[in-house]
Amino acid sequence: MEREKLGGRLGFILLSAGCAIGMGNVWKFPYITGQNGGGAFVLIYLFFLLVIGLPVLMIEFSLGRASRKSVARMYHELEPQGTRWHLHGWLAMAGNYLLMMFYTTVTGWMLYYCGSTARGKFMGLDPAGISGEFGKLCSDPFTMAVYMIAVVALGFFICSFSLSGGLERVTKYMMLALLGIMVMLAVNSVMMKGAGEGLVFYLKPDFSKINGSVIVGAINQAFFTLSLGIGSMAIFGSYLDKTHSLLGESVNVIVLDTFAAIVSGLIIFPACFTYGVSPNSGPSLIFETLPNIFNHMPLGRLWGMLFFVFMSFAALSTVLAVFENIISCCRDLTGWSRGKACLVNSVVLSLLSMPCVLGFNCWSRVKIAGLDIMGMEDFLVSNCLLPLGALIFVLFVTWRNGWGWKNFMAEANTGRGWKVQNWMRGYITYILPLIIFSLLVMGIISVFK
Repeated sequence: MEREKLGGRLGFILLSAGCAIGMGNVWKFPYITGQNGGGAFVLIYLFFLLVIGLPVLMIEFSLGRASRKSVARMYHELEPQGTRWHLHGWLAMAGNYLLMMFYTTVTGWMLYYCGSTARGKFMGLDPAGISGEFGKLCSDPFTMAVYMIAVVALGFFICSFSLSGGLERVTKYMMLALLGIMVMLAVNSVMMKGAGEGLVFYLKPDFSKINGSVIVGAINQAFFTLSLGIGSMAIFGSYLDKTHSLLGESVNVIVLDTFAAIVSGLIIFPACFTYGVSPNSGPSLIFETLPNIFNHMPLGRLWGMLFFVFMSFAALSTVLAVFENIISCCRDLTGWSRGKACLVNSVVLSLLSMPCVLGFNCWSRVKIAGLDIMGMEDFLVSNCLLPLGALIFVLFVTWRNGWGWKNFMAEANTGRGWKVQNWMRGYITYILPLIIFSLLVMGIISVFK
């Protein structure tokens, strides 16, 4: 089966950035920053994004481009004969399905709030009423299922077309619209009366607030924002030509990902301080706190609708990217056409996503280690499969019985642009695996405290 190719470099950068720019940036980053003291947390986050996220991202791109396969078959092309690195391919493939089993539900929430805000459903409601609306949504399995299935159907419909004619074209326009809406929302926020206080909290580092938990939180956010470890980035490397070296391409993706995270803060924190809302409101910030802010804002219905359009685009960009990885894995394993792989997986993922939907209502009493169904699925992906997968990727390119440093360096440095230097080998071989392993252990321990 001939490997499809992307239409150009811009498509690769926007697709990869679209996979990275998701709920981790536009939902989690602002409230995690608020809970960890603002500006100092942002600086630490940026530092660890470079020293952890950048090398692992580059490794994923290299493995994908060298193998020209999805993660399900990538190791078969690169591993030395007689080794069993390919077993991780099955685990990584399972991680993509598990991620989408709850991510499609969250994306459905965004679409629901986008339509509800446009219709003015939240206008005139007090904070308790707005909070109650989110509770009503979660208690309604039919509405939740309809929006989740709509997300699955839309995502696989777009992916069913050719790579360049479907996924690449749609993602280009969606990402450019996303970035444009973000800038508009940020400009509106920084012009509010309380913007100055919000910007100081967000951008001026207060190093007295730094402690061990802040540092660990920054490392976790820097690592998980790029969704590394399950081959979601390697797939786009497999569609990439060898014109440009991969260190520079990885930097481009991280710059866009960081831009989205930083601008999300510029949207949210000035609005919070203007309307007297605590910036550390936590996960409820998006669905309960911000609609109340839009209610009191001039042209709030318009800005609220644009905000949830932006949130929907961010979520959908990740859904499309991970769906493409699932489709590619399925085609590599079965030889199916793109259309058949999309049709089968649309049914499979709709069924697999139902436990998450029901976990908020009919199956709300189901708890595992104190976590509901969505919480357990998120724990397995974020705390287990992502760091474990990233650790395996790093070991695979640095150990002699894996792909090896020389092969990795040759692939990463093929093409024009910044090059991997041999002095980086010590850090990537010894220090980076220890950091990732520590994250894996801390992430697993955290749920059992």
